[in-house]
Amino acid sequence: MKMENNRRKVLKKIAGSTAMLTATGAIFNRLDAAERAMAPEVKGNVNHSVCKWCYGDIPLEELCKASEKLGLSSIELLGPKDWPTLKKYGLTCAMGNGAEIGLTQGWNHTEYHEQLIKNYTEAIPLAAKAGIKNIICFSGNRNGMDDETGMINCAKGLRKIMSQAEKNGVTIVMELLNSKVNHKDYQCDHTAWGAALCEMVGSDNFKLLYDIYHMQIMEGDVIATINKYHPYIAHYHTGGVPGRNEIDESQELYYPAIMKAITETGFKGFVAQEFIPKREDKLASLKQGIEICDV
Repeated sequence: MKMENNRRKVLKKIAGSTAMLTATGAIFNRLDAAERAMAPEVKGNVNHSVCKWCYGDIPLEELCKASEKLGLSSIELLGPKDWPTLKKYGLTCAMGNGAEIGLTQGWNHTEYHEQLIKNYTEAIPLAAKAGIKNIICFSGNRNGMDDETGMINCAKGLRKIMSQAEKNGVTIVMELLNSKVNHKDYQCDHTAWGAALCEMVGSDNFKLLYDIYHMQIMEGDVIATINKYHPYIAHYHTGGVPGRNEIDESQELYYPAIMKAITETGFKGFVAQEFIPKREDKLASLKQGIEICDV
């Protein structure tokens, strides 16, 4: 009889524990559902990315964990050592880096070609193996060089890595930067110059990164420029003008119209948020930026 009573007590405890576990599980499921409900539901017309350097005080793993809630599928401007971390969280790096020497020392000066060719020759197969489709590059500063000579020099060097880029399915992407405010003397500072360089290189695996912030400062007329030159553009960056801060109503550009123009060109690449948040809650600013651009 005593053994039977003990057995009943044990079974009662098990039943109570099971009920508690079931209730606890239900609570957590509700919490997860509530958390998912707070995440932005992206429409699927835009592939969203973010530039890590704008969130330097947020550890990469933490930014990766937040990405799903924010509607991101990429964290970019990261090199090979960080690509495995992104993959662990189901993310890609829409624009890889690490092969360039620097913004001021680029393809327009032939004295850098040997080092650049070595760097990109090593980086391209690494990117292909990791599933990275784009690697950034820079024209470099003029240093007294005219635009025609700079273009010829860039093309001469870039052609030497194009066969490998084509073979590996990797696109080398030169960023358009403004030389008026942020990057004095930078050569690839107008979309027309970049498009002409693409024609001179003569490969679909060389294209442009159209930074909306930089090009608004340098030449304006953003939507018309995108419509005209979109076949040469592989990637876009955002940023509020002036100041490169939030892309909300505090600045002069209306991003919903710009994003609508981009999607209407049939663009299937990534748009990366590259503004520097002024607000204390940086991730809230990032979430807002994604929602503004998700047309």
